[in-house]
Amino acid sequence: MLDKVKSIEEKYNELSLALENVGDDYQKAAQISKERSDIEEVYEKAREYRLIWEQIQESKELLDEDDEELKELAQLDLENLEPKLDSLEYELKSLLVPTDPRDKKNVIMEIRAGAGGDEAALFAAELFRIYSRYAEKRNWKIEVLSLNEIGIGGIKEISFSVKGSGAYSRLKFESGVHRVQRVPTTESSGRIHTSTVTVAVLAEVEEFDIEIPASDIRIDVFKSAGAGGQNVQKNSTAVRITHFPSGMVIACQDERSQLQNKLRAMSILRARLYEIEESKRSNELDADRKSQVGSGDRSEKIRTYNYPQNRVTDHRINVSSYNLPAILDGEIDVFIDELSIRSESERLSAVGEDDD
Repeated sequence: MLDKVKSIEEKYNELSLALENVGDDYQKAAQISKERSDIEEVYEKAREYRLIWEQIQESKELLDEDDEELKELAQLDLENLEPKLDSLEYELKSLLVPTDPRDKKNVIMEIRAGAGGDEAALFAAELFRIYSRYAEKRNWKIEVLSLNEIGIGGIKEISFSVKGSGAYSRLKFESGVHRVQRVPTTESSGRIHTSTVTVAVLAEVEEFDIEIPASDIRIDVFKSAGAGGQNVQKNSTAVRITHFPSGMVIACQDERSQLQNKLRAMSILRARLYEIEESKRSNELDADRKSQVGSGDRSEKIRTYNYPQNRVTDHRINVSSYNLPAILDGEIDVFIDELSIRSESERLSAVGEDDD
């Protein structure tokens, strides 16, 4: 543990020195400051651990002295200090459990209707309501970035941001394929239909988190679609960004100004590229380890909403709720809490293996 403590202190001191010498590069300064802030808590514990460890070594040396009174005092110190050191070691190990660096970030969520036509689009709208209610209960702010609706109240595709403390740490478990089983209102025979909706959860990233060279993108502008009449947009305010290396195309048209639409499109592009890089890094680190909570890949069915049985089942943890109305009102912590616990257990196991 002492080697880890020294490593933490060295890292913190290096960042502090780099911050002093960064000059007028404010973007770099913000990046270094954030990195240092992220390890500040563990640094303080590491520093406290080292100081107590040093006091214990001094007390042990006094046990070899001829002075009986000094030896008694040293023994008393050891009896007080050693439990403190054990407690600090436990706290440090907990803090050193690898966490997702994106957990504290805001998120961009993308919901897309999959198999099932209009029925899938209708359920996509209900999923958006679920997350809107969940965010409302947690005092998070939701902002729609782009929206493609169908005439009967369904959503073919929607992108929206969720801003709030720990948004990614909770919502990341929602990424994947959501399956709905119910009788559509248009079904006269009462036959149950199965439809799917995909949900992607992307960490919102700052410009310094991922760099996108201007040569890698093309920005096109066009007129936003309107409802007709006076609502038709006469100016070209909609923006479409094409990212050549990945082939991704991002379009935003819901804002009134071209600049706002461009900023939103770039935000979505950065989030998607960051997700790709994090996935690559994770796959490299965990090539031989399968997560207990699933990969979150969009092709993976994570949850089924069965209306006739009033049941919602999360297949990753085999947990079911028989209170469908509550789930539809945003009460999804019954799943997220269990997924968080299992994810934490896996990370603790990984630390244990490293120590071995």
